[in-house]
Order: sequence, then C-alpha cells, then structure tokens
Amino acid sequence: MVNCLKTWMPVQNKMFEFERVHGPEDSQDAVFEEVRSLLTSLLDGYNVCIMAYGQTGSGKTHTMMGTQPLEEHAGLQQEAQQGIIPKAAAELFRLISEKPADSHTVEVSVMEVYNNEVFDLLARDEYGNAVGQRRDILTTSSGASQVTALTYEPVCNASEVMQIISSVLKLRAHCPTFIHTDSSRSHLIVTLTISSKGPNALALARRLQSAKMDLQQRSTQKEWWSPRCRRANPAARHSSDEVFASTSSSPCPSPSHSPCPSPRHSISQTPFRTKLQLVDLAGSECVGMSGVSGAGLWEVSCINRSLSALSDVLGALAEQRPHVPYRNSKLTHLLQDAIGGDAKLLVMLCVSPTQRFITESLQSLGFGTRARQVQKEQPRRKNNSLKVK
Repeated sequence: MVNCLKTWMPVQNKMFEFERVHGPEDSQDAVFEEVRSLLTSLLDGYNVCIMAYGQTGSGKTHTMMGTQPLEEHAGLQQEAQQGIIPKAAAELFRLISEKPADSHTVEVSVMEVYNNEVFDLLARDEYGNAVGQRRDILTTSSGASQVTALTYEPVCNASEVMQIISSVLKLRAHCPTFIHTDSSRSHLIVTLTISSKGPNALALARRLQSAKMDLQQRSTQKEWWSPRCRRANPAARHSSDEVFASTSSSPCPSPSHSPCPSPRHSISQTPFRTKLQLVDLAGSECVGMSGVSGAGLWEVSCINRSLSALSDVLGALAEQRPHVPYRNSKLTHLLQDAIGGDAKLLVMLCVSPTQRFITESLQSLGFGTRARQVQKEQPRRKNNSLKVK
C-alpha cells in the first residue's frame, strides 16, 4: 500500500500486489533466494532474464551488482553485499560442477544500450584496450535476437566473470543529476551464455561406430548380401568380389528399408545454448526530477523512450495482441527472446520509500503491475538439434 500525502495531491492509498515485497531490512541473501530457483532452469534448457527497474538512486545497481564487489575489504561484509549478478554467477558454476566434467561451457558478454544504440563493452582496439563499439541487432529465423560481431569471453568461475565486468564498467555512460552524483545513463546487459553438449550425442556416436565396425565385419560374408541388394546393383551379380571389397557405399537407398545399412554416418550437432541475461536498467525518472540540461536532455529522452517501449511490449504481451512492437527500441529488440516467447522473466522493482519520489514510485509500481499481467505461454525445453546423415 502506498500512502500519497503530498500537499498538492489528494490523500489516497493505492494498493499494488506482487509475488514478494522486500523491505529495507532484507539482506542481499534474502533477495537472491527469490532468484536461485530460476538458475536451475538454465541447465534444463530455458533462457532466463532478470532485470531491475526503478528511478535513479532507488537501488537497482546495488541490487544487481552489490557494493564494490571486487574491492578487498572485510571479506564477510563483502560477501554479504554481493548483488544478484555475482551471486548468480557463483550459483551457476556450482550447479555446473555437479554435472559431468566438460559437459558445459560458459561465456560472458557485456553490452550497454546508450542513446538507443547497442555498444559491445568487451570489444578491444588494436592495442588490446577495451573500448565500447557499436553493434547491430538481427532477428534470426527462430525469433531470437542476435548481436552482430559480439565479443564473448570464456569463463571458468564466478571470480573471472566479475573481473571482466568490473574491468569494463568504467566504459558505461554516467552523468551527475539532481538525484545522483554518478547516475548511469545507459542500460547495462550482462549475458552468461551456457553451451551444453547433447546428452545422447556421445552414446549415439558410439552406437554408430559399433554399427560401422559390425558392417565391416559382416561385409566379408557372402550370405549377408540379400537378393534385393544384388538386384539393386547388377554389377554385384557378375562380380561379388567387387561388392564385398567395397564397403564405403551401399546400393540400398535407406538403412530403414534395407538389411544393408550404409556405413557412412556423420553427426552434425548444434550445441545446446541458453542465456542468462542480467539487466540493470537506467533510471526511469522524468526530466524535471533529474534536472539535466544540454546533452543530458537527449540521454533522458532516449532512456524514457526505451523504457516506454519496454512497457508497450509488456502491455502487448499482457493483452495477447497479434503484434508485439519489439523493434520500437534497441532495448526491447535486444531482449526480444528474453521478454517474450517461452523464456523466464523476473522483474525486480526498486522504489523509494519517501514522499519526495512518490510520483516516480507510483510509475514504477504501475510498470510492475503491467509486467505481472503478462501470461506467457507454457515454457518448453529447448531440444538438441541432432541430425544423422
């Protein structure tokens, strides 16, 4: 319940309902417990997106990153102040460690959406220095969004993930405002891409190898060749020795319709890939509240337009419209396969408890209400694409 007590506004109480509400006394561990179960879904084949929404200074970056996650001071305090991103990375690698060795690989990419343009923060110049380079977004035939020439860094543990992120955070656009002296003026997207080997690929390869060896062994026996195969290959009737000497091909068109399967099997396997997208959105306050001028006005305009586009997308999904306007903003286009489809999306609303920011808080809560109305289709596990030729 929100109490509106400002003098120029009528006294009223507004009610909002969400899955969980955390107060200022709740720890980072308590917040992360709401997220932990989603990470298991990554290894089950689902994309997951966790985003923090709210005005500048409401605690989005603290919720997602924590307070100074890599600085060496007070080890226990440092652990307690870690946000969702470092805790999620640690939990992900813990889950992977319980799987067979080398069954999963993890890559990290870091992007920002600034002034409605996507920048790859891990891109490097000719001297090896990290520089933010602009990238384009494509939509694949399956409806997934793909960033062209995006830089991926392989990682083996959560510490490497946070070191990479911290090394490029200085590239993120910042600007002082009336609300915050170091306000982020871009949307930060950290993506952990998990590639899993198909669980049956190794077993199938062994079966095919065994079948090939059995075929080679049986090819030395005349009685193995059926009359049908001899009729299919007239040359075999005249010189059976030539037929037996050549085991690289079979006259039968298909192993499923013939007793002489072709030994030429090859496996082309598409890796099992899921994405964990962790999004720290820019502040949602209005221009008058931020108090910026000059170039800052354009930044605020781009931020508000992209957040408005995000709200429109959620509204279209909630109303189940035939067209969802993902391409109205680079932010929604980039997150297309994380917001819609069968991916799992969690929105963390960060609001101020003070009357000064009541307008911004009500706007954020309204956004959360719209997100909560989205009834997504039943999630479907992504299957490995396994082709046998």
